[in-house]
Amino acid sequence: MNRAATKGDGRRAALLEALDHHLRDAGPGASLDAINVADLSRRAGVTRSAFYFYFDNKAAAVAALMEEMYDDAWDAAELDGDDDEGMQLRVTSAIRAIFRGWSHRTHIYRAMLEARAGNPAVREQWDSFQESFVVVLAAVIEGERTAGVAPAGADPTAIATALLDLNDRTLERLVHAPADFDWDRHVEAVVHIWLSSIYGRTA
Repeated sequence: MNRAATKGDGRRAALLEALDHHLRDAGPGASLDAINVADLSRRAGVTRSAFYFYFDNKAAAVAALMEEMYDDAWDAAELDGDDDEGMQLRVTSAIRAIFRGWSHRTHIYRAMLEARAGNPAVREQWDSFQESFVVVLAAVIEGERTAGVAPAGADPTAIATALLDLNDRTLERLVHAPADFDWDRHVEAVVHIWLSSIYGRTA
């Protein structure tokens, strides 16, 4: 992405909005290869060259569209909050909120799966996003152990990495699950695994 462009630029925002709508309208069969940059640019009311001013390629545009979802995930997690709510309850609420929020944006995550599979730069960005959560979650686990709330166990960073890998696979399942899939039950199973891994028990 051209570093001279800012996130607040109206043309960039228009392109991302057009991409969002395109992916939503195209449905489950959408693919990056099928996206025509010229059509996308016209939908955004900008020139084709403007697209390449902001984004190196379509995969980079999808990655930029994911930034809002990253921010929402951080807001939903609130694992570094300082209120009086217990961390165990906050972890539980965060997991449910993340999956609830992303369930309305499966068209974006579906495109992200394709983008990160075929573009090393996008994959690196995704890994960096995951790592930022690993650092926070590992600190939470260490803090809960120090406070005597969670038992000693495996390395906190290794646990955090495994749990976030679980979330990633769960989000992929969300994208591809059939219409009759019992999503609520599956999320509760994920919550159970998280709490068991950190606290050795469930709420």
